[in-house]
Amino acid sequence: MTTSRGRRQRSREWILWGVPLAMVAIAGVLIASTQRQADYADWYHHWITAGVGALIALALARLPLQRLQPLLIPVYGMTVLSLIAVRLVGTTALGAQRWISIGPVNVQPSEFAKIAAILLLGAVLARHPVERPVDLLRPLGVISIPWLLVFIQPDLGTSLVFGALMLTMLYWSGMPIEWVVLLLSPLVTALLSGLVPWGMAIWIPLMAVLAFRSLPWKRLAAAITVAIHSLMAVVTPWLWMNGLKDYQRDRLVLFLDPSQDPLGGGYHLLQSSVGIGSGGLFGTGLLQGQLTKLRFIPEQHTDFIFSALGEETGFIGTVLVVAGFALLMRRLLQVARHARSDFESLVVVGIGTMVMFQVVVNIFMTIGLGPITGIPLPFLSYGRSAMLVNFICLGLCLSVVRQSRVGSLGRW
Repeated sequence: MTTSRGRRQRSREWILWGVPLAMVAIAGVLIASTQRQADYADWYHHWITAGVGALIALALARLPLQRLQPLLIPVYGMTVLSLIAVRLVGTTALGAQRWISIGPVNVQPSEFAKIAAILLLGAVLARHPVERPVDLLRPLGVISIPWLLVFIQPDLGTSLVFGALMLTMLYWSGMPIEWVVLLLSPLVTALLSGLVPWGMAIWIPLMAVLAFRSLPWKRLAAAITVAIHSLMAVVTPWLWMNGLKDYQRDRLVLFLDPSQDPLGGGYHLLQSSVGIGSGGLFGTGLLQGQLTKLRFIPEQHTDFIFSALGEETGFIGTVLVVAGFALLMRRLLQVARHARSDFESLVVVGIGTMVMFQVVVNIFMTIGLGPITGIPLPFLSYGRSAMLVNFICLGLCLSVVRQSRVGSLGRW
């Protein structure tokens, strides 16, 4: 019985390894395709970085997560310092200051900040679950520092990842779903104030009722909720004009109708949609995409790699990739449910949230269902820092699998 159980668990590890490695393999070919007319050919660096990342994942898989807990605060502090260093000595590209140059390599600290935040937030929630509203101060403190430093780079896309991490991990730790809704509700108010102002007349009272029914000090909670949402409705226009760069405002608006500026802010979306649509059912074949070959789509090897996938592998290829990510997420949820400790479970859920949030936002961006946010597609988009972080996350999840297996064998 022990043998059959061990075989099932080992077979499931092939999902954790197989899906990422398959993504990396196809991505290398797609990146090479995007650079056929370029003056450089560094597509193979994608595979080299993945190889280094796989070795790191193998090493981390043998290390119990509990041994990392004494290092969590120092690692978190180092990532915060690196984000501050970006503001002081960082390299600017594409209108944002996000990288630190170390010799010939550009390191993106915001990628490593995501995993540092997941680990520390998991430890905090495991030790101090949110049972009262005041308990939110700890997780909010953990997330708010890297979120703010990333937002002002500016990197709107990555800053959204931190919000998704916090909400999902709070819910997984046992916080009532009503509180999660209340935390997310100011964002809805901000959207309504700009798109459907009359909707706030329904939304704000609804949130006040929810606060009254789910929070202590009911009348005070309802009054504070109304005040926060009213303030958000007033401040949002100012934040829109002063908190975002011009290109960020264009990205958030033009996805609704990119034809308004077909040669400017809407160019990426239009060309990406055409490229994906031109692939048809089976695609043009690897290294055969004409739009990819002629480089009609800027930054196609990074944020828009999914458009190259759609053109060269067609609808079948894109469905297989989406199915692969869904299978990976299903396996991560299984790992989280069977983890030995709350800390391990929360870390795996945080990693799953990070990966799937980026997958959904990136794919929606490339097919025209969402604004351009600069979020890469995990394991497919070119980027050394993102690739290493993805494999570090894989190693941490494999560590949880290994420890849960050892624990189950011990019980048998």
